[in-house]
Amino acid sequence: MRPSLCWLLPLLLLLASVAQGQPTRRPRPRPRPRPRPRPTPSFPLPHEPLEPTDLPPPLPPGPPSVFPDCPRECYCPADFPSALYCDSRNLRKVPVIPSRIHYLYLQNNFITELPVEAFKNASGLRWVNLDNNRIRKIDQKVLEKLPSLVFLYMEKNQLEEVPSALPRNLEQLRLSQNRISRIPPGVFSKLENLLLLDLQHNKLSDGVFKPDTFQGLKNLMQLNLAHNILRKMPPKVPTAIHQLYLDSNNIETIPNGYFKGFPNLAFIRLNYNKLSDKGLPKNSFNISNLLVLHLSHNRISNVPAISNRLEHLYLNNNSIEKINGTQICPNNLVAFHDFSSDLENVPHLRYLRLDGNYLKPPIPLDLMMCFRLHWNAGGPGVCAHHSFSLSPVLAPS
Repeated sequence: MRPSLCWLLPLLLLLASVAQGQPTRRPRPRPRPRPRPRPTPSFPLPHEPLEPTDLPPPLPPGPPSVFPDCPRECYCPADFPSALYCDSRNLRKVPVIPSRIHYLYLQNNFITELPVEAFKNASGLRWVNLDNNRIRKIDQKVLEKLPSLVFLYMEKNQLEEVPSALPRNLEQLRLSQNRISRIPPGVFSKLENLLLLDLQHNKLSDGVFKPDTFQGLKNLMQLNLAHNILRKMPPKVPTAIHQLYLDSNNIETIPNGYFKGFPNLAFIRLNYNKLSDKGLPKNSFNISNLLVLHLSHNRISNVPAISNRLEHLYLNNNSIEKINGTQICPNNLVAFHDFSSDLENVPHLRYLRLDGNYLKPPIPLDLMMCFRLHWNAGGPGVCAHHSFSLSPVLAPS
């Protein structure tokens, strides 16, 4: 019995120590299971709009018209039965156009395309205004079915090329402020009546213009290619041109004799380019028919040769440091004692801008004599950057 007592004694001592409060390792509590989220019904996500906000809803229909065929979303004036006003109505598509309509106003809407049936009932349209829409696509057969169309306005849209199959009788084509970077071959070949072509504020580069791009525009009077990405003068511009706009391009040079083949060219704008003396042949602008010449904001150092028929010359914001009367007046003024005796050769220049250059006073005497005008220097005459701000004003007779 004594051996069993020897075995129980250590066990009793261990139990006693536990009872006295000695620390023992406690089991970790099991984490409570998190409640599962309640299932929610799954709905398809709404379509993400292309713009920050949804388009405004179309306006409610207007009052009934005196014309039964007048679209309710448009306005048909009783005193102008051939006109239809659908402008600024938040329209997404072209409404049904009555056949009596000749003048259609659809500007300031949200139209994105012109499908083949857009004007199927209105083949007599003469004037269509689609400015400030979102047109990206024009079906080729839409415009060719409008043989009487004379004016087409599609400014401020999203076109990437000049529309094809343009009506033969078109006189004005306005496509400014689009995304046009392509001109399909022969697109102007049948437009003998076109007088005005406006392609400013697009993405036209030198490679777009081929020698035959403007072929067919025999009567074009105004060509506007301003605010594009041209580095060269466009080739083979129609010879009947009166006004040429090329502002805000990257043009550096003008080919020798470029303007000699334009007997009617009276107005040239080449502001905001990269023209310098190196890129201007000596008599580039010395053409007898030229009346207004804009060369502001270039890199010109010397006044270019001009004709005595020029009336307005803009040379402000260039690099001109000196000037004299012989540059502005090609003829010798000493010979003109009586200006009325030879009006043909008397200088016609009436307005000259030289501010923003590096000219210093005094104003050359022969320059003032050239005008028979008095100068208004606008205050002190010398600006902070040592240039003139000059505006000749007609002297009282």
